[in-house]
Amino acid sequence: MAKLLIEKCREDAVIPTYAHEGDAGMDLYAAEDVIIAPGTSVLVPTGLKMAIPVGYEVQIRPRSGVSLKTALRIPNSPGTIDSGYRDEVNVIMYNCSVREDGSADEPFTLKSKGCPHGTYKICKGDRVAQMVFAKVENCVVTEVASVADIGEDRGGGFGSTGV
Repeated sequence: MAKLLIEKCREDAVIPTYAHEGDAGMDLYAAEDVIIAPGTSVLVPTGLKMAIPVGYEVQIRPRSGVSLKTALRIPNSPGTIDSGYRDEVNVIMYNCSVREDGSADEPFTLKSKGCPHGTYKICKGDRVAQMVFAKVENCVVTEVASVADIGEDRGGGFGSTGV
């Protein structure tokens, strides 16, 4: 089993763990409060640095509850952290709100009910995303004149099988 080495670069950062045996993802926690206005993207710091072994990556993915109950999205999902990256891990979060349902003085939180639109406050310690430790395989890229006669062409392009 490969080891993922993690350093806390903020004293009170939370080391990710699996909630249940057999889970694919581990929760990632916000290391500081972050405000996300409608239509904006921000970096949510985790307070963690990682030494990912060569041949592996860490994928950053949304938590289903956050996606269902808020207007917050992880736009580059799954985000990839390569084995050579050693800086602090941040989660890119986008507030897709198209209107302001509440008062700007009191932003919504991950505990707000309903999927309100407006400004959100990510609170330090909130579970904002999940990470999956995954094996990757590199390939040798070879340019060819045409791929038309290689393998079998299933035919059709984008959307060719319908909705």
